[in-house]
Amino acid sequence: MAVANVLPRVAVGDAGAGGVHTPNVVDLGDVVAAGSRDVLGIEDVHVRFGGVAALAGATFDVAEHAITGVIGPNGAGKTTLFNCINGLVPVDAGAIRYRGSRLDRLPAHRIAHAGVSRTFQNLGLYPRMTVRENMVLGGLPLAASSFWAVVRRASQVRRDFELLNDLATDLLRRVGASHLHHVRVGDLPFGTMKRVELARALMPRPSLLLLDEPAGGLSHGEVDEFAALIRQLRDEFRLTIVLIEHHMGMVMGLCERIAVLHLGRTLAEGTPDVIRKDPRVIAAYLGTPG
Repeated sequence: MAVANVLPRVAVGDAGAGGVHTPNVVDLGDVVAAGSRDVLGIEDVHVRFGGVAALAGATFDVAEHAITGVIGPNGAGKTTLFNCINGLVPVDAGAIRYRGSRLDRLPAHRIAHAGVSRTFQNLGLYPRMTVRENMVLGGLPLAASSFWAVVRRASQVRRDFELLNDLATDLLRRVGASHLHHVRVGDLPFGTMKRVELARALMPRPSLLLLDEPAGGLSHGEVDEFAALIRQLRDEFRLTIVLIEHHMGMVMGLCERIAVLHLGRTLAEGTPDVIRKDPRVIAAYLGTPG
């Protein structure tokens, strides 16, 4: 079956009767150009772990189909913010809205069904499983087959997994890993693992993709290739992408806007040129060129 360009059709939706999750489809004719409409709002978000304030007023907006960078020193609250967006950490105060709906009030599985997916700072792949097995696992939120559906409608379950396999084949081709279906993930070079993890994050057909340090551990040449791949996938699937990254060359070259976190709050927000020249950002994070 042809599965090209299905990813951007995801929004909040319901599951069909025992079949693959069927989201409400976004009418692409109504989609505006990148950067012209904010779809993710981080609104004065606070999170405490005991006596430690991990987030203390993070606030910024993310535009439709834009690539937005989140930067800041270690401990600034960047990964905690991602964990809040996809439901792994509760918000103590403030709000996170996507397309007008409160994400911070939803459990993680419903946030995934709403079209939010992510990669992790430490690879979230299963090294003893094959590439295809990892990909299918990443697509299981699409399969709405319950235990009783397995018992009563085995043919529907087979169709679900045929769709997941087709989607995995298409996505692995797009990231240049189509020849690796049956290779154990643990046997792959690190840069290839990163590509597989990116492809797996696309299996649930997200509209919002969170990338946590995608350039971490890559060589200079791999960073450039990975940045080009991220931009290509954003354009092909009309994704909205937010990435945490310490590689400033990648951030400045790839992102349309950047939010800077410091001590859990937003220090600055703007275009790469604005952020590069902001004296507060230079003092807190970028440093003065020598």
